[in-house]
Amino acid sequence: EGVVPAARGVVVYAGDGLRDYGKLVIIKHSDYLLSAYGHNHKLLVSEGQVVDESEISSKLGSTGRLYFEIRKNGKPVNPMAYIN
Repeated sequence: EGVVPAARGVVVYAGDGLRDYGKLVIIKHSDYLLSAYGHNHKLLVSEGQVVDESEISSKLGSTGRLYFEIRKNGKPVNPMAYIN
């Protein structure tokens, strides 16, 4: 299953160096908003790449589970306020 970004942005992290997140993609959407997508099987983007909602940024593993988080000014927030 492919994972697409919640909104257009720039990939600021793509890797597996952050403990407990597996293969992780972090996308910067503005000066204060980031989204994070963890526990991926395969990453399809690289740092510095501009992505939008139509591009698959990663592939899920066999469990089909995704870690998803929105951060505003560095703090986790309820993603429902930002997703239509």
